[in-house]
Amino acid sequence: MSDSPHAPWLRGLAFNPAAPSDVLIRLMDRAAGEAGPLMCEGRDLPDAVIDAALRHPVRDIRGALARNRFVDPARLAPLASDPSGIVRARLARGPDRRFELRYVRPLPDDVLITLLTAQDGGDDGRVTAEEIVSELESSRQMPLSFRRSLAGREHSGLRIRAAQGWGSLTPEQREALLGDPDPAVREAAENADWMLDPRRVESRLPDYDRRGKLFLFATCALSDAVVERCLADGIVLPLARNPHLPAHAVARLARRPEAEVRALVAARPDLEPHLVAELEQDPDDGVRMRVRLRPYPRTWDEYGWFNWTADHGPDCTCPMAEPDTGSSPEWFAACAASGEPVLRQVAARSPRLPAELVDELARDDDEAVRVDLACHHPLAPPRLLLDVFVAHPVHRPHLLALPAFPRTGTSHLIGHPDPQVRALAAADPALPDPPVEDPDESVRRAAAANPSLTPGALEDLLADPRTAEGAAANPSLPVPRMHALLDRCLNDAPAAPATPRAASRTAPPR
Repeated sequence: MSDSPHAPWLRGLAFNPAAPSDVLIRLMDRAAGEAGPLMCEGRDLPDAVIDAALRHPVRDIRGALARNRFVDPARLAPLASDPSGIVRARLARGPDRRFELRYVRPLPDDVLITLLTAQDGGDDGRVTAEEIVSELESSRQMPLSFRRSLAGREHSGLRIRAAQGWGSLTPEQREALLGDPDPAVREAAENADWMLDPRRVESRLPDYDRRGKLFLFATCALSDAVVERCLADGIVLPLARNPHLPAHAVARLARRPEAEVRALVAARPDLEPHLVAELEQDPDDGVRMRVRLRPYPRTWDEYGWFNWTADHGPDCTCPMAEPDTGSSPEWFAACAASGEPVLRQVAARSPRLPAELVDELARDDDEAVRVDLACHHPLAPPRLLLDVFVAHPVHRPHLLALPAFPRTGTSHLIGHPDPQVRALAAADPALPDPPVEDPDESVRRAAAANPSLTPGALEDLLADPRTAEGAAANPSLPVPRMHALLDRCLNDAPAAPATPRAASRTAPPR
């Protein structure tokens, strides 16, 4: 392993929040190695740096910017028509999935249209236009509202794609597509209409693998023969969620031995009164709870929200649903006022809940409500975000990415046994003595980046391979010193004279 501090310095400068545009642009030099792409993908960037990356001749720089989750997606619009198909594909794929982001910001409509209507996969010939679209389809960057709007778009190719989401279209949209003036659109609509025809669904089942069949059982209109086979084979959970299921099949599911199945049936908006009366006497607490709360999921969208919340605990890290799709603000407000914790959890997961209700739920007696609010609502108070960060490690990556997450007022946690918590505290400017000797690397790096450190202390830390990266990321590092470090790394030029060493690592109080 090399003892050179060059790579740590470059990585640190790339993520230094005080680095000006000219420093960041220099990091796009090939000689900076991985620092340029890491910077372009992994942090917010000034406009001048974004502009430089957009027109940069190196594909890896543009491709890294395409996956940036901090930059406004509208600024990335030129990449949708980049000469390189690799760059376009990275934009379509979205942020690196290793980050396991709970929520991915949607791309603007014009970017989505450019990607969906491209006639080729770029000049490099590495990917096809359809492969790029496939990346986009699985990226969570295409909101349902946009998908639904495709049925009315002028471009016939977009109307054809609208037909592929047949189940989410309104009856009026389906009728319009079936009568579209373009024969290709009509054909796509006729091919998609089979999902609501029980006989055609049954005829197509052999074409699907097990996973595909389970999707059809949960979403399509099913014939009595298919329902009977599912019941006989024990494939009942998808049926219990299917909004097209006939009443006689719902009744049979309501009497199944599996409590999980009866619970799904108990909350269905179409449950008939005699089944409500039966399930009110169910031996399972969860089933009785869902029957008791039946007045709340009145639509199938609300049913989906309710089941999702009831089935997932406070440490759930599943991707977040789109905000409030198909549900009214009044419904979420009613849930927030409920005496039932699971309904208050439903409300806490609505990012559009009004501020006054957010304040109430932030003080809720039920921890699961508070955790859901912290993870889902942009107005969740910083103190709550910090509490959840400390108590629920599984949510830390998501919480750290939230704009409201507190970066100060954490110094009281510096003695915490968890190094992730200590690292947060080590970066607090109010900390009198950042622990640059902590046994954990992440804590040392955070301490070395603490802006309370003096310039002299930073010189010691820049020279130490254990703290060089954190020191280079320190926002109190003078800009001329940043350029001097870059000169050494990129040009092997002499560094600027070091600032005289200070007696203390922390700046004197003002």
